[in-house]
Amino acid sequence: MNSKEISTGILRALTIIVGIALLGYFLYAIQSVIVYIIIAAVISLIARPLILFLRKRLKFPNTLSVITAMFALIGLLIGVIGMFVPLIIKQGESLSLLQTDKLQQNIQSVINHVNEYFLSKDINLLSELKNVDFLSGFQAIPNLLNYVAGTLGSLSIGLFSVLFISFFFMKDSRLLKNAIVTIIPNKSESRFSKSTEIIKDLLSRYFIGLVLQITILFVLYTIILLIFGISNAIVIAFLCALLNLIPYIGPMIGAVIMFLLSMTSNLGQDFQTEILPTTSYVMIGYLIAQLVDNFFSQPFIFSKTTKSHPLEIFLIIIIGGLLFGVIGMITAVPMYTALKVILKEFLSDNKIVKSLTKDI
Repeated sequence: MNSKEISTGILRALTIIVGIALLGYFLYAIQSVIVYIIIAAVISLIARPLILFLRKRLKFPNTLSVITAMFALIGLLIGVIGMFVPLIIKQGESLSLLQTDKLQQNIQSVINHVNEYFLSKDINLLSELKNVDFLSGFQAIPNLLNYVAGTLGSLSIGLFSVLFISFFFMKDSRLLKNAIVTIIPNKSESRFSKSTEIIKDLLSRYFIGLVLQITILFVLYTIILLIFGISNAIVIAFLCALLNLIPYIGPMIGAVIMFLLSMTSNLGQDFQTEILPTTSYVMIGYLIAQLVDNFFSQPFIFSKTTKSHPLEIFLIIIIGGLLFGVIGMITAVPMYTALKVILKEFLSDNKIVKSLTKDI
């Protein structure tokens, strides 16, 4: 090997490195667009069964089916906003600048009740809480609210972008696939096309299954909170149900939120005879709802939609969390499902692949 060949090799390697670096920078610079595309793809997968129903059963033209599905999704979004915004505003009044002192007094009142209860049992574990000035952190909440208000403009642009991209993904289901096919070798196009159709079907059922899971939890939480007279029950139930999209961590965060809001909703009543028993019953109901979700809803929905064993899903979610954190836990199941389909199509003779994909 002469010096010219060595120089050429070095230049080629440097060109590849620079190219990868530029590609990485480009993807980083357009990350918002990538997020819009991913969200739009998920929405199109969720709407896919409705579009197929309108097109095949009711004989709607493709464009009319897509427009009908879009109006249905927008109507659902407007309905959710119309239902929750007034309640969220009411719940958030205590977090506004003018209500910060009142919020501090309410939380301090809860601490005092807890402290008195434990003191009556000759337990002084909470006696030092009166001297802890952790409530000063709530002064930062109004700044957070101002920041959120300042981002509403960008959120509206994002919403419009997602809806616009979703419309064309629904109208032409091959749009994204055709874009990817351009970089796939010709000899693999047919296999890739077949894999794409299976992936779309499985992921569509998976995301619809997630919506069903969240709906079941929302109904259970709402019933529990209404039974015990917790104010803003619908908002609390919605937030706690939505947090279940984050596997394992989300339900724990939801439990903390439900515990705190259930306790503060009964301020002014006797702690030992009213606040503590009511909050305890609510948390027992929350635990029962989680058991229903963990042992009935989740295994049934995931096994039917992704064609994977519950233990398989559990391990994949844990691995995704260890590698990529919360985002990894949320995206682990759909990414693993897509990978299984691709492996079955391209490595169908492999023994391990056969075992993992036997139900697909």
